[in-house]
Amino acid sequence: MMNSKYIFIAAATVFWMSSAWAQEPATPAMPEMDHSQMDHSDVQGRTSVAEDRMSGATKMGHGPVSESTPQVDHDMGSMDHGSMQGGSPPPDARDPHAYSGGYTLPPDRPLRMADEHNFGSLMIDRLERVRTRDNSSTVYDLQAWYGRTYDRVVLKAEGDVDDGKLQDAHTQMLWGHAISAYWDTQLGVRHDSGEEPSRTWLAFGVQGLAPYWFEMDITGYVGEHGRTALSIEAEYELLLTQKLILQPRVEANFFGKRDAERETGSGLSDLAAGVRLRYEIRRELAPYIGIERSSKFGGTADFVRAEGKQAKETRVVAGLRFWF
Repeated sequence: MMNSKYIFIAAATVFWMSSAWAQEPATPAMPEMDHSQMDHSDVQGRTSVAEDRMSGATKMGHGPVSESTPQVDHDMGSMDHGSMQGGSPPPDARDPHAYSGGYTLPPDRPLRMADEHNFGSLMIDRLERVRTRDNSSTVYDLQAWYGRTYDRVVLKAEGDVDDGKLQDAHTQMLWGHAISAYWDTQLGVRHDSGEEPSRTWLAFGVQGLAPYWFEMDITGYVGEHGRTALSIEAEYELLLTQKLILQPRVEANFFGKRDAERETGSGLSDLAAGVRLRYEIRRELAPYIGIERSSKFGGTADFVRAEGKQAKETRVVAGLRFWF
């Protein structure tokens, strides 16, 4: 009986305590914090240190970045550059003339750039022996210039020598002026000579390197008695190897008027297209062989036929190309 009483009292006590715990409020919430009133300087400083450590800046000796680090004034305008430019050299500065061997330019002879010097060149583009079905002749084609990058004197000459006699020759003296990196304008005179009557022309044209590396030479001419003419030359160099070069070449001539004394008709007078294969022993010296097809047209072809010659012929050529 006593045991039942004690059990009843213990159960009542447990029930009362459970009810009291159930009604006890939970842990009170944190009061509202006003972060604006907090001093984050120390927190930010520690954060910067952590970031610096992560980036390795600490190893570089920068230390923690904090507001205590003095600000660097990067206002370049306020910097005094006077001491960085000009002024007296430091006592231990190297002597600028120490390695010149005692050679210095006088004050009245300053250094000059490359485009301020005069240079010259002579290019024998074709010096060849031409063999046709019934004849052999020698052809020359050269160009020389002297001057500077932007302005120079240009000499062009080409001709045909047959049986020891100059058959036909065209010589031009031009002033060349650079208008771009690859193009020159040319203005001057041309003189035609040979067995036929001489002619003198005013020449103007352009010469240079066209897109896709075509070398172009286009010149117009104005002569006496209203004569006009146009010459177009185009060449291309295909490098089979570093020394073996295939060079296609086309040349065409047009005349505005018929000239019976020189046996030329109006319009397209002649066209020559060929290819030459040269071997460069050196860049300045290269023998070559080639084949060329030459055709006369219009009135010029009539003059040729009247002399019993062929208006169209195939030429085998062999020659030498050199320059210096």
